Amino acid sequence: FCSVKNDVRDGLQELRGDCRFKADDYLQYVPVVANLGLGFVGAKAKHSFKERVAVTATAYAAMGAMVNIVKYTVREKRPGSETRNSFPSGHTATAFTGAELVRTEYGWGYGIPAYIIATGVGCMRLYNDRHWITDTLGGAAVGIISARIGYWLLPLSRKMFNLKSSSAIAIAPVYYSEF
Repeated sequence: FCSVKNDVRDGLQELRGDCRFKADDYLQYVPVVANLGLGFVGAKAKHSFKERVAVTATAYAAMGAMVNIVKYTVREKRPGSETRNSFPSGHTATAFTGAELVRTEYGWGYGIPAYIIATGVGCMRLYNDRHWITDTLGGAAVGIISARIGYWLLPLSRKMFNLKSSSAIAIAPVYYSEF
């Protein structure tokens, strides 16, 4: 992997020069905002808003724990730095958690754009020389697994927080006559 890591970094350094593009610091959050917000603009969600919040919170808690445990256990040096918190990429994990939540909740029609954004975040982390390719691949895997954990634990969240699986409202005409 060392050869591939260095080849990717060298190629991107040649492409980049001194120009950096820092949108990854903000774009990493676009998929999670989409996950929580698409239902408000007419996209058909599989779960209620409260359930989406519970799944999202669980997924990001799992992602944060996994990223930080691995970062401070593995202690991989960042490219061009002595800092030892490179693997896995937290930005990439954040973006891929959101992308997998969108895909699961709304299907591939919305999932593909979310995954394109997440992949772009991972590529920007490489382009900006903040991570190795193995860091971004690891971050993507952690993100996808984290989203799956959020959905796997949804039944427990429903019980703990008394969430209903549907929020349908029924309206029926009623006629009262006096005898």
